[in-house]
Amino acid sequence: MTDWRREFAEEARSERPDLARLCLLVCAVADPAVTQADLDAAEIELDRLAGLVPYGTHGADAWVAALAELLGRRAGFQGVPADYQRLESSLLHEVLRRRRGLPILLSVVWMEVARRAGAPVYGLGLPGHFVIGFGDPAELRLADPFAGGRAMTGTDAELLVAGATGEALDPSMLRPATPAAIVLRILNNIRAWASTRPERSDVALWAVELSLLLPSHPARLRYERAELLVRRGDFLTGAAEMEAYATIMDAVEPTAAEEIRRHARAARARLN
Repeated sequence: MTDWRREFAEEARSERPDLARLCLLVCAVADPAVTQADLDAAEIELDRLAGLVPYGTHGADAWVAALAELLGRRAGFQGVPADYQRLESSLLHEVLRRRRGLPILLSVVWMEVARRAGAPVYGLGLPGHFVIGFGDPAELRLADPFAGGRAMTGTDAELLVAGATGEALDPSMLRPATPAAIVLRILNNIRAWASTRPERSDVALWAVELSLLLPSHPARLRYERAELLVRRGDFLTGAAEMEAYATIMDAVEPTAAEEIRRHARAARARLN
């Protein structure tokens, strides 16, 4: 049996992580029925779509128009509010099949097709909504794949951020997102989906565990994993994870560390 998690960890820590490959490995962990043939088929579909991009496309505005025509209008990739309620909206192979997904997954499709076609493309993780850009990031030639590839201006981006946070757009928000940052955000979305569905703690657990395999991740995810293990009945492992995290917290928040140890003792007590 293929060890998808090991492959995910190796890809995530490689010198130049492949975004599509990482997203497809998430799919393989999420669904035991997924095979290598399914992952290959998804890559082939991305290649096929890239081959349909008009040859000789040049310039950021032309790339925005060409990808919106191909992926938004002809192929029908776009999003609707109901997509936020479906786990499939965060799984690349399902997004390629359904032509529906969350903004970040649709952006992955756009970026991977555009990259294969030779476009200078990047992703922008704006608060509350992921979009893509073409050309020099300073020029802000943006598109919203969730809206079928609608072209966006810098003012549009400012309004989007203001609507999501009530604050002004910070220049740091316009830095192109790395593959690891994109995948972490995808896994965060999956964890958020599972958090409102207690019966799907299995999904929350594998999403946390994949996040922990990324080179950079919030340290608190270790405590979240411990809580999930306890919730799923693995009291000893969960308690041990809590105590390990408490040791890390001792240097920065000793009061919080003691509270975590209290939770660890309570988890062990559930075995008696």
